[in-house]
Amino acid sequence: MKKVLIVLAIISVFISCKKEKQAISQKEVQPRVTWEPYDETSDLAATQELEQARMHLKLVNSKVLNKNEIWYEVESELDYFSEDEYQKLKPLILEKDIPTLQQSVKDGKLTYEELTLFYLYRIRKYESDNSISLNSVIALNPNVVKQARELDKVDKNTIDVHSVFGMPIMLKDNVNTEDMATTAGTIILQNNRTGNAFITKRLLEKKALILGKANLSEWAYFLCSGCPVGYSAVGGQTMNPYGRMIFESGGSSSGSGATVAANFCVAAIGTETSGSILSPSSQNSVVGLKPTIGLLSRTGIVPISSTLDTPGPMTKSVIDNAILLNALIGKDADDSASVATGIDFVASVKSSVLKEKRFGVIKAYLEDSLYNIAIEKIKKAGAEIVEIEPEQTPLPGFLSILNIDMKNDLPKYIKTQGGNDIPVKSIEEAITFNRIDSLNKIPYGQELFEGIVNDNTTEEELNKIKENLEKTARNYFNTHIDEHQLDAILSINNYHAGYAAVAKYPALTVPMGYTDNGEPKGLTFIYKPFSEDKLLQFGYWYEQLSKERKAPKKYAN
Repeated sequence: MKKVLIVLAIISVFISCKKEKQAISQKEVQPRVTWEPYDETSDLAATQELEQARMHLKLVNSKVLNKNEIWYEVESELDYFSEDEYQKLKPLILEKDIPTLQQSVKDGKLTYEELTLFYLYRIRKYESDNSISLNSVIALNPNVVKQARELDKVDKNTIDVHSVFGMPIMLKDNVNTEDMATTAGTIILQNNRTGNAFITKRLLEKKALILGKANLSEWAYFLCSGCPVGYSAVGGQTMNPYGRMIFESGGSSSGSGATVAANFCVAAIGTETSGSILSPSSQNSVVGLKPTIGLLSRTGIVPISSTLDTPGPMTKSVIDNAILLNALIGKDADDSASVATGIDFVASVKSSVLKEKRFGVIKAYLEDSLYNIAIEKIKKAGAEIVEIEPEQTPLPGFLSILNIDMKNDLPKYIKTQGGNDIPVKSIEEAITFNRIDSLNKIPYGQELFEGIVNDNTTEEELNKIKENLEKTARNYFNTHIDEHQLDAILSINNYHAGYAAVAKYPALTVPMGYTDNGEPKGLTFIYKPFSEDKLLQFGYWYEQLSKERKAPKKYAN
């Protein structure tokens, strides 16, 4: 009987494969799309006229990565996916949140394979065109379509619409995954083949699809000083879809923000030390959550600071942010800061009741018209507004936390979580490596790396700095939170990212609108540790009230 069942199973697989091949053979093979290098001179010259000095670019595209390599291994999957199919799928996919996408799958209108092919096709379509490319993607998962097909075999009635099952997710390219190298944007890690990070494993356990790796500010923007955000030697210059080569893309999770904003994926993972999720989320008009340190594991992520680093979800909507956060949480025995939580963030969002909540509003920011409009909407909806004037308190020694932590944490990552083909073992060796062929490796210099080796702060001094800064930053917020019994403080973009970082407070930014010249801004909610459920409730309420997010015009088709 057992032998008969095995034979029947083999026959079934053979018939299924034969049908697949017959279906494919009936389709017309599509012409392959290629990227061609171009003369960047005029584009670079135009950036020199911009007021923002950090937007004075020295290059657009990477000098070490041919963009055709990004989609080379998925070309065979795209050979039978046409522009007509892409156009038919657009109304089902563009700007849709996870529950809507999942419902379309359940209703038989969409498959996970189609969803995945749509994003792969779209990435190649836009990133191969030098007039609209964003340099937002460093690599694509060569196995992702095959993985999507496997998920299509599951009974769709069993799928929770509030889950990441089958959803193509981008990882910032400092998060380890075994399907692709983890480069942190640097040539040093270009061949860094690793296992999966803890959060990558969590996504895979929930049957999410790892679509690819997003570009970033090299070494998470801890290499050069005053240089453009979103630049990396491997990925080139990440650009903002709302103002390509005009607006900053935000850093360091630049590619994560741009890929979500331009509908190159369902959602993305970013990382933050100080502002690296909040900045690109607000700049790209997406929802970004910087969680409390310890809520999400850092194991298998190229570090800056074990004191302040955290990954976090970046999405087009607050409900998607909660869904992704649910998938990522879990206690990691290898991360000393990691904690367990039993909170269902999706349930928290859906049970949001915010009337009569009390919000602290920064009085000086009311001069910002978008912030003022947002506050008025919140007030009219029944919340209580308390104007506060927090005193700008310096954070002395902040840089030393990053310097000394990275000096210690990077060698530890290389030794315990990195691949076998990393040519350096320390910051000192990385500096020496970069000096050879520096025009290609470090066109904007490596001032911050040099600052790391020159920082002689002792362990005792560092511990005192950490203790003082955490106390200072918490007092900065708590003086007003406690006195006025506030439910959250409302800020703009990443304006309070440094304080939230050393206080170890979570922060959520939600699209707030666009300036007269079209640059996005975000309304940012900040509160005490492990209040992510509250922040997501507030963010969801504000999002439904304002509905400010709009797809970038050139990437809305």
